[in-house]
Amino acid sequence: MAGKIYMIPTTLGGEVIQDVIPESVQYITKNIRHFIVEDIKSARRYLRRIDRNFPIDESVFFELNKRTELKDLSRFLKPAKEGHNVGVISEAGCPGIADPGAEIVALAHEEGIRVAPLVGPSSILLALMGSGFSGQSFTFHGYLPKERKDRIKRLKDFEADTRRTGHTHIFMDTPFRNMNVLDDLLNELADTTLICIASNITLPDESVWTMSVEKWREKAYDLSKKPTMFLIGK
Repeated sequence: MAGKIYMIPTTLGGEVIQDVIPESVQYITKNIRHFIVEDIKSARRYLRRIDRNFPIDESVFFELNKRTELKDLSRFLKPAKEGHNVGVISEAGCPGIADPGAEIVALAHEEGIRVAPLVGPSSILLALMGSGFSGQSFTFHGYLPKERKDRIKRLKDFEADTRRTGHTHIFMDTPFRNMNVLDDLLNELADTTLICIASNITLPDESVWTMSVEKWREKAYDLSKKPTMFLIGK
């Protein structure tokens, strides 16, 4: 009988596992010895935070990231075919959601291997929950274009669509470009457009606020080192 592929969530930062990872997820994770991970070092640290005596040396790790070749994925599923449960762990939050994992899950379905997503924090959904925007009609766009001209066009497209349909647009960028995004939002969009900025979600200094562009110009703060979700909504 084949094992399962468990999609194991991790924290969004910080050290207190118990605040955001359910005990049932920790229990399942403790009993897995085969892992597909975005980064081996950080995955090992996470497992030791769940259980300081976790048998790292008795565990097998496969690395799944942008450097992984598609031909390797089938090999990653071999333990599951042999009856072992396999855990998929990304760097932060839920694997397969704006993080590696979808490719291995798709292959598992093709091979008839059961996939079990486990409960944990998603910065995308937590930001949406705290925004006051529509949770019935929304899109997560991932990273914005690096070129400012292209980025501004995307932001204005989001703004126009929200005004027309009430649709919520969720997006992000790397922390070192957050202030560029914020500057474009505040300088290029209409004063009345509503923006939610959710930074350091689940951490002690978490901040989730929805305000108009006009008000954000007065209340803006430094986002340069903070993982952040931006939302345009109505």
